[in-house]
Amino acid sequence: MKSGKVLLSAILFFAVAGFCQAAAMTVTLTPSTPSPAPVGTIVTWRADTSVAGSGTLWYRFRTGPAGGDLHMVRDFGPQNSLDWTVSDHEGPYQVEVTARNISTGDTAESAVTYAMTSRVTGDTPVINPTANALVFLYSAPPCPAGGKMRVQFQSPIGIVNTPYQTCQDGVSMNFYLAGFRANSTYWVQHTVETGSEVTFGPFLTLTTPGVSITVPGTSVLQPVQLPLSNGIVLHAALTSVTMATDVYGNLLWYYPGQISFLTRPQRNGHFFGVYEAFGADPSYQIIREFDLAGTTIRETNAARINEQMAALHKRRIDAFHHEARALPDGKVLVLASSEQMMTDIQGPGTIDVIGDVILVLDQELQVVWSWDAFEHIDWYRKATLGEICTQQAAGCPPFYQAQQANDWLHGNSVELTPDGNILYSARHQDWLVKIDYRNGAGNGDMIWRLGAGGDFQIDSADPNAWFSHQHDAQFVAGDSSTITLFDNGDVRRAADGNANSRGQVLRLDEQNHVASLVLNADLGAYSFALGSAQRLPNGNYHFNLGWLQPSNTSQAVEVDPSGARVYTLQSASPAYRSFRLRDLYTPYDPQPTSVQVARVSTGASGQ
Repeated sequence: MKSGKVLLSAILFFAVAGFCQAAAMTVTLTPSTPSPAPVGTIVTWRADTSVAGSGTLWYRFRTGPAGGDLHMVRDFGPQNSLDWTVSDHEGPYQVEVTARNISTGDTAESAVTYAMTSRVTGDTPVINPTANALVFLYSAPPCPAGGKMRVQFQSPIGIVNTPYQTCQDGVSMNFYLAGFRANSTYWVQHTVETGSEVTFGPFLTLTTPGVSITVPGTSVLQPVQLPLSNGIVLHAALTSVTMATDVYGNLLWYYPGQISFLTRPQRNGHFFGVYEAFGADPSYQIIREFDLAGTTIRETNAARINEQMAALHKRRIDAFHHEARALPDGKVLVLASSEQMMTDIQGPGTIDVIGDVILVLDQELQVVWSWDAFEHIDWYRKATLGEICTQQAAGCPPFYQAQQANDWLHGNSVELTPDGNILYSARHQDWLVKIDYRNGAGNGDMIWRLGAGGDFQIDSADPNAWFSHQHDAQFVAGDSSTITLFDNGDVRRAADGNANSRGQVLRLDEQNHVASLVLNADLGAYSFALGSAQRLPNGNYHFNLGWLQPSNTSQAVEVDPSGARVYTLQSASPAYRSFRLRDLYTPYDPQPTSVQVARVSTGASGQ
């Protein structure tokens, strides 16, 4: 009898164990709108997980054409829902979620096929609204394979052409249209090119609605000179919505999502932005690429990056800050913050020091190269004005190891140089640093430091020629020796309370380490923080005075090659950066960004 009870207990034990193992974790994926839905419909996908036991759950979302490759839209993180659409072609698509219990390592996966249908029912194109009141979806009938189509439309800045899309037999062609004023009517027409033949679609009219969002007020302080160059001003506002206006301050576009600031406009109406969540852990510190309608294209978070950094035996990051931009090979260049407790190095006792990490991510936002400032810059060289960060202070990234930290470097821009290295702006060192990247093969050594106390002499009679606390340094497109930057001038201002910020253009002789000032324009006001610089197609320069006090305003200023101001637009909000654009599809920087082109053409981005 006893042996029978033992046998029964064993059977029950293994049965229960087998049941628990089989039911350890499952995930289901549910769309807010049942399949099928018209192209461009925003579908909210929700993942629901059944877990045996406890733990912290993370979710990754990937999408792509059914039967094709899937691409990451949002990497592993705590959000269990995704707003998704496809805006190029109808057809079956697959949406996949992977749930992971980061406490136990258990995973579960679910995938759903979803059909997007054409919005075109005959031979006539149609225009539909999107979730963004000033962005519209133009849908045209199919065009012959081997051809290409684009849409041209009337706008406040003139005739705008969308990027071309490749024709495919039997599927409609769909384009986002953006760059309109509210409460206005415009004409729209598409063109199809097949070899030497060009055919035109019918003229349609588009009437825009009113816009209920609140945007910063703008005022023209100095009228633009005609003919103008790049008639859109993109404002990366800090205290209000990111927006684009014409040169007269009229609203043309806005981003409806939540970011701390926009970093760069990219090709084909894509943008990068950073979200800093103060008081939250690294899984809520985000970089995001999004499109004109506001749909997320791809996104990751600092905690997910830290998993990869740990596997590479690299320092963890706290948050992303100041920069994210596409590289010509499809990778993404990103700035992130880190911190280290140091004893008797940047002051007596133990002090938290905030540093910088430069990341290069692949098309799926996975780490492929990194640079750690703590490994390459002298720890003993403090910030030139002794800046300190406290928790949630303006301009400081989230940090975790103390209530106060030395803001040692405060990097604020990175770019790929014409010779395949990286140019890094360290604001609180008053330096631009060229870093050995060599298109991914470099070891991260400092090649040179440009600025006071660096490796270059400056050829100028001005005793205060060097920039200080600068922003947005980059080589002029197509010119391997000329750099533009916004010189906030904080060090000059500390010595002379009347000093203004400047727009600078420097020509470098890298071999002999000599810098010459091509332009040193007094911009007529002092911006203690923020700012950007850009050469315009007409040979003039655009500079952003990002934060004027005590008014808490910003100014977009254009100067001619002599440094004379020829245009000023003021906005009633600080602006991290501003850009002058030809249209919302063409970046200010003509570098190719092949990743956007490739992903849009496959329909695999979740756009």
